[in-house]
Amino acid sequence: MTTYSLDRFFELTPDLLCISGYDGYFKKINPAVSQLLGYSNEELYARPINEFIYYKDRDITSRHRENLKNDIPLLNYENRYVKKNGEIVWLSWTAMPVEAEQIVYAIAKDITHKKKIEEDRIQLIESLTKINNDQKQLSYITSHDLRSPVNNLLMVFKMLNTSKIKDTETLEFIDILKAATESLKDTLNTYVDAFAANEGLTVQTGEIELDKCLKMVLHSLGALIKDSKATISIDFAAFDKINFNKAYLESIFLNLITNSIKYTQPGIPPVISIRSAKVKGIKQLIIADNGVGFDMDKVKGKLFGFNQKFNDHPDSKGIGLYLVYNHITSLGGHISLNSKPNEGAVFTISFKN
Repeated sequence: MTTYSLDRFFELTPDLLCISGYDGYFKKINPAVSQLLGYSNEELYARPINEFIYYKDRDITSRHRENLKNDIPLLNYENRYVKKNGEIVWLSWTAMPVEAEQIVYAIAKDITHKKKIEEDRIQLIESLTKINNDQKQLSYITSHDLRSPVNNLLMVFKMLNTSKIKDTETLEFIDILKAATESLKDTLNTYVDAFAANEGLTVQTGEIELDKCLKMVLHSLGALIKDSKATISIDFAAFDKINFNKAYLESIFLNLITNSIKYTQPGIPPVISIRSAKVKGIKQLIIADNGVGFDMDKVKGKLFGFNQKFNDHPDSKGIGLYLVYNHITSLGGHISLNSKPNEGAVFTISFKN
C-alpha cells in the first residue's frame, strides 16, 4: 500500500493552514501564513496569536477561542489581522478543536478583496441615499417655493379685463397661457402634497382617463403645437383608462411630446402618434414621431441617464427622458425605444398590471 505524505499539500496550498495550541500560540503554520502577514516563522511562533490580530477584533476572537476549548467548532468566522507593514487583512476562519491534544486545526482564506468590494458597495449606497434625500428635499423646496409666483401670475389673469381686448388671437394666447399656468399650479400642488404626506416615498395612484389627461397637456402646449405646425393623432381604442399617478402621466406626455416637437427634422413639420395597445395582457402606450431619431448604438445604456444630452439643441437639458424613465419604473413599469437616425422614434411604455 502506497503511503502518501501530506506535507507537500500543507506547504503548497494558497490557503492559510495552521495548528495552534490552547495556550494561544501557533504550533505549526504553512508558508502562506508568513507570506501573507510578512512575519518570519520565528516571529509568528514567538508571540501570542492575539498580538497579530487587529485590536478591535481581539476580544471577540478570544471569546470564540474559548468556545473552541469547549469543543465548539468555528465556522466561517471573519476577523482582521495586521501585517508586519501595518496593512490590515481580512481572514475567514474554519477551525476544529482536538481536546485530547489541546490543539486546534484551522484553515483561513484571505477575503480582503471581498471586504473591500462590500465596503465600496456600502459607501456607494450611503452616498446614493444621501443624494436621493437631498434631491427629494430640493424637489420639495422647489415645488413649494414656485407656487407663490405661479399664484401671483394667476392673480394677474383675474385682474386682467379681457373685455377691453378685441383681438381674438390675443385672447386665445391669454387663454392658453392661463391654462398652462393653472396646470403648473396643479402639478406643483400634487408634488407638495405627496411630499408632505409621504415624505416623497410613496406615490399615490388612481384610475386616470388617458384622453382627459392628454387633452390637458395638449391644451397647455397649444402655442408650441400651433407654432411648430405639429400634427398629433390619438387612438385610445385598446384601453382608455390606466391606474397610475396623474402628475407622472402628465409629465410623461409633456416631455415626450415636447421632445418630438423640439427634435424635429429641419423643414419637416412634426407628426406625432399617441395610441394605447395591449400585448399579452399588458397595457402599453406607444408614442411615435418622425423626428431626428437616435443612433441606438451610441445612446445604448445612456438614454435615460441623468443630464445625458444627444444633440446640440439649446433647450436640451438632459432631464426629460430621465424623468420619464423614473416616473414609469418607480411604479413598476418599463419603457423601451425603437429608433434610427432621421427615421423618428417610437417609445413604448408598458404599465404594471
